[in-house]
Amino acid sequence: MFTPAWARAALTHPVFTGLSKQHLANLIVELADPWTAAHQAALHRRRGHPRRRGAGAGPHQRLVFADRVLVTLVILRYQLPHQALAVLYGVDRATITRAVGEVRPLLAERGFAVPGLPGVRLRTLADVFAYAAAQGVELRIDGTETQVRRPRANRPGRRAFVSGKRKQNTIKTTTICDGRGRTLWAGAVRPGRMHDQTAVKTEGIEDLLRQYPTVTARVDTGYRGLAKAFPDQVCAPPPPPAKTAPAEAVAAFQQARKRQSSRRICVEHAIAEHKQWRPLQRYLGRREAYAETHLAIAGLVSDRAARR
Repeated sequence: MFTPAWARAALTHPVFTGLSKQHLANLIVELADPWTAAHQAALHRRRGHPRRRGAGAGPHQRLVFADRVLVTLVILRYQLPHQALAVLYGVDRATITRAVGEVRPLLAERGFAVPGLPGVRLRTLADVFAYAAAQGVELRIDGTETQVRRPRANRPGRRAFVSGKRKQNTIKTTTICDGRGRTLWAGAVRPGRMHDQTAVKTEGIEDLLRQYPTVTARVDTGYRGLAKAFPDQVCAPPPPPAKTAPAEAVAAFQQARKRQSSRRICVEHAIAEHKQWRPLQRYLGRREAYAETHLAIAGLVSDRAARR
């Protein structure tokens, strides 16, 4: 017979959470106060008046806060069915679902760790540009897609999720890292049909490039329009030569493309770290919760990457 203590001891192993035990302990301490505040606020709204019983009175929760964080991390890591974790803890499936709904937003709101600056976190694209301008960091920008469930037939906006590149229903996210592949920001979560450049433009990147003229970035061919608009700040691969171009021009193009790719490849490595978490390989949950899930995972990955 499984017990909560047995489940807790097993699930704290890094193979289940993707975090070291020290990282897990620090995360539980960090989230305790925000979770308590949100929990008490929800109880106050439900009661409609201040608490009348003393602290500690009333029924005790079978799934304590530390266990709520654990089950959320395991689901983010492996996308396990909620019923499976409910069996381990001896609780109802709805209890696990409610715990995930409480903890996942807190993880998504944490932002992203800054290398060498503990306690500082980047939450918006403007924060990233301000950090890059202050520290002289050259940014790497790229988009990634995750397959999601297909919307129901005849549902408005269904085609918006069909990716022209992958020919599947996807959601697109933009990732920004530094020259060592350490995640600084992930966001601009948009339906898969939207172009990479359009997605990041909706976050106001053009205004930020004008506001921070010293910030530079390396991108792939999907952002060639940004490179044309900001040639001194955004570096994209050179356009391919004509089919009738001489061999010397083709060789020069290939060398320039390889040189640019070798400097930009670290963002692909950063995205690959995110993809080690199962939901970002193929997301099986509700599409409305994908953005929250992606930001929560990217924030946790950034904690580890910032220590490199």
